[in-house]
Amino acid sequence: MLSSEESLKILRETNALLDGHFILSSGLHSPSYVQCAQLMSKPIKAAKICTSLSEKIKKNFENFDLILSPAMGGVVIGYEMGRLLNKETIFSERVSGKLQLRRDFVIKKNQKVLIVEDVITTGKSSLECSKIVSDFNAKVIGFACLIDRSKGNSSIKQKIISQVQLNIPTYTKDNLPEDLLKIQAVKPGSRTL
Repeated sequence: MLSSEESLKILRETNALLDGHFILSSGLHSPSYVQCAQLMSKPIKAAKICTSLSEKIKKNFENFDLILSPAMGGVVIGYEMGRLLNKETIFSERVSGKLQLRRDFVIKKNQKVLIVEDVITTGKSSLECSKIVSDFNAKVIGFACLIDRSKGNSSIKQKIISQVQLNIPTYTKDNLPEDLLKIQAVKPGSRTL
């Protein structure tokens, strides 16, 4: 398994870990942003991190049937975890601001579902996926992500398995520090506010 330091090195080499002033999909502001799409666009480097995460998943979740990921960021990560773990993988999509299953994806009653994301900050998308699982009378067995930047403050009450935990501060727009006020904010995420 890769260490956090080795994983961070890969994130920086692939321009997946950026510095600046970012508006996250949650609406919070941050001096750093993790753009996993940059990592996943370099398959050789991404494979190292994904393989390491799949090993952690195997250790923590022995028995599950299905992987569910939220679109957009979680689709490629979910697919890769499914490939490495030999599990069926589906994804949810935002329709009128709400995550739902499309493309004839279904979750069977009583299936054990692992929710896989690229980055968890507030846990909003993962919890929306949890509701989908519940609506199909199935069970969420846990959560996994490449990057956990929730600092234990997400709304997710179950354990989150991640390749890297980042302690990056976030701020509301009314509580920005001086250094961020001097930088033009950009919104690189996929969810509209």
